[in-house]
Amino acid sequence: MASSSSYSNPPCAACKFLRRKCLPGCIFAPYFPPEEPQKFANVHKIFGASNVSKLLNEILPHQREDAVNSLAYEADARLKDPVYGCVGAISVLQRQVLHLQKELDATNADLMRYTGSETSYLNQMTAQFGRMGRGGGGGGGASFNPNSGFPAATYSSQWNNDSNSSEHGGNGSM
Repeated sequence: MASSSSYSNPPCAACKFLRRKCLPGCIFAPYFPPEEPQKFANVHKIFGASNVSKLLNEILPHQREDAVNSLAYEADARLKDPVYGCVGAISVLQRQVLHLQKELDATNADLMRYTGSETSYLNQMTAQFGRMGRGGGGGGGASFNPNSGFPAATYSSQWNNDSNSSEHGGNGSM
């Protein structure tokens, strides 16, 4: 009879990997089910079971599942790319978005050129993006840098052509 009760509650993937008895209050059990042993193995290899246990005990219970999913994703990424981890994947995706945006812009320009309404399209785009770049109406000095995903301030200096443009009182040439 005693052996049948041990089959009703299989150890979680963490306890099985660490070869210990899985107690009812095991911190790992809700997040590392026995059906996903590789998930814990990867997290343990990168972060260590002790560090993961400390992390899970320090954060609020409703945040633990997201934390474990993040750790598992980062561990998988670190195993694939030990230097950059998930940052490498994010960088690749950002480059793809930038490339696709350029391709979309070129295709839209071709489409407007073929339809003969390029001027109206440019006026529409200038009006639409001109409002966004001013930050609500005062001619703001910020522009969007697609490489970083953050607004980047533009400043006039001797190192960029902004100080020589006609917008800043120059004649547009150096």
